[in-house]
Amino acid sequence: MIKSNYNIIGVMSGTSLDGIDLAYITFEINNIWKFKIQNAQTVSYTEDWKKRLSNLVNYELEELKKFDEDYTIYLSQKINDFISKYKLNAIDAICSHGHTALHQPEIGLTYQIGNLKQIVELTKQKVVCDFRIQDVELGGQGAPLVPIGDQILFSEYDFCLNLGGFANISFEKDNNRIAFDICPVNIVLNHYSERIGLEYDAYGSMASEGKVNLSLLNELNDLKFYQLDFPKSLGLEWVRSIVLPIIDVYKLEVKDILRTVVEHIAVQIVSILKSKPKSSVLVSGGGVYNTFLINRLKGLCHNDIIIPSEDIIEYKEALIFGLLGVLKLRGETNCLASVTGAIRNHSSGIIHEF
Repeated sequence: MIKSNYNIIGVMSGTSLDGIDLAYITFEINNIWKFKIQNAQTVSYTEDWKKRLSNLVNYELEELKKFDEDYTIYLSQKINDFISKYKLNAIDAICSHGHTALHQPEIGLTYQIGNLKQIVELTKQKVVCDFRIQDVELGGQGAPLVPIGDQILFSEYDFCLNLGGFANISFEKDNNRIAFDICPVNIVLNHYSERIGLEYDAYGSMASEGKVNLSLLNELNDLKFYQLDFPKSLGLEWVRSIVLPIIDVYKLEVKDILRTVVEHIAVQIVSILKSKPKSSVLVSGGGVYNTFLINRLKGLCHNDIIIPSEDIIEYKEALIFGLLGVLKLRGETNCLASVTGAIRNHSSGIIHEF
């Protein structure tokens, strides 16, 4: 039955390995969609889980399937803990992205762990998940999926920019929603911070003390990916095989690597924003807390950089995957061909009934 009100748990785990984002959201439709994030939290990964998740690209398929079972159990436990903590009784569905293990859409492959039907048995809730597979089967990139949420929930902004493991952006162009991955962000910055025992470079303070290596900067900016037209998306495999080897050749101090990578990120993002100078840019994701990176963006562009409330910064992706699940339950489009390159708009995801 089509309803006008939904109580949803949105669940997201990103490539930066910050943890599992969980948000209990109420959605209401009355000509336009409205939402309220009622409760939210991030469950940080232990060092063991971080290590295992960061090595997923090295797993053989059978190993990955076994790991998927383990992760599904772990994810279900964290969802149950969240339900118990906030005493959530009215839940229409859990809408979960899972965690991307493999993403190579050019060969028709995308694999998100944590989406096994077992999650329904363990949580005793209806689950909507596996949002990327159908899009890849329809010739799309399977990513990014958040832009339809940007279009529906944040249409007042000219650009919606997310700074997570990767930077991705969405905006309207020729009456279509356009979106794509821009460049790696925290997935690279955190990798080098960990070399000196830090989980991340807080506020970008270490990067601010480094020097830009122009040769490295130019080599990064010249990567073939940046010359490709959209739709396009990035994965951990690309970072491991292309980006990190380039950086490591230079044998720089960590602070100089971070400074150069921050400049690279800012340059790539501003190359997109300059198409609409003086326009508004809503920025979300963990990279918002990298003050040095935000200041470099502001210094290089002529746009109005808008930092939203903390719940939007932290939980925008969990929020939007909640919306994607609601749209799937309603049989409505939640994946845009103009974004992913699929042969048509479609309603993506798998519904597991309890």
